[in-house]
Amino acid sequence: MITYSKESLINELVKICHMGWIPNARPGNAGGIGNTLEDLLGIKENNLPIPNAAEWELKCQRTNTSSLTTLFHMEPSPRACRFVPQILLPQYGWKHKQAGIVYPASELSFRQTLDGHSRTDRGFMVIVDRIARKVIVSFDYKSVGTNQQEWLDSVRQRVGVGELSPQPYWGFDDLYHKAGTKLLNAFYVQAESKKDDNQEYFSYCRIQILRKFSFDHFLNAIENGSVLVDFNARTGHNHGTKYRLRQDCLPELYDEILDVY
Repeated sequence: MITYSKESLINELVKICHMGWIPNARPGNAGGIGNTLEDLLGIKENNLPIPNAAEWELKCQRTNTSSLTTLFHMEPSPRACRFVPQILLPQYGWKHKQAGIVYPASELSFRQTLDGHSRTDRGFMVIVDRIARKVIVSFDYKSVGTNQQEWLDSVRQRVGVGELSPQPYWGFDDLYHKAGTKLLNAFYVQAESKKDDNQEYFSYCRIQILRKFSFDHFLNAIENGSVLVDFNARTGHNHGTKYRLRQDCLPELYDEILDVY
């Protein structure tokens, strides 16, 4: 196992940035960008061999993608209600596109990606309530798009069109603990990608050191739409509620950002 100091790791990452286009070491794997970098560094997956490694991680992202990065999974409170399968799905769900084909005809879906900046066309958003110290899921029927009126009529018949009651939420203390243990100090490396004859290549092009996760920055990122809450459930299975991050927005969550390359 190769070991690095922070300085020698930075030097090695800069050398890799100078290598140009490098074949993906894990074709077909969405995490190939990180796996390829780990192979080049000679380290095991998710194991950064530097002093105080428990406080650091290696984060990699493609520059030319709009895909979201999952930060962590966390179901809303009150958890005893099992809010997503017991309330959101039966009261606010809609017919699954595979209902009656792959799934039973009664299969419902609740897939929504919410932020604190604007409401979806089904009227949902999250609200950062700093007084109550909660991130709250909110519904407003007046914000439902004209394309969703048939669905809104069904909600009116099932539960009415008032605000969610109770409203699902994440308490600040729980969120801080979860985010703080997931968003460690990071060597954040970005790479361009391309395909040539069905082979994907990476060119590592930017290195930043991110230190001191800031919960205030995290809340601001929810409000400005950089951090999103992703519900993905159907009647037969809840795929889990995730906090996700827009491309290029990871540095927004830290107090200290050092541009290395």
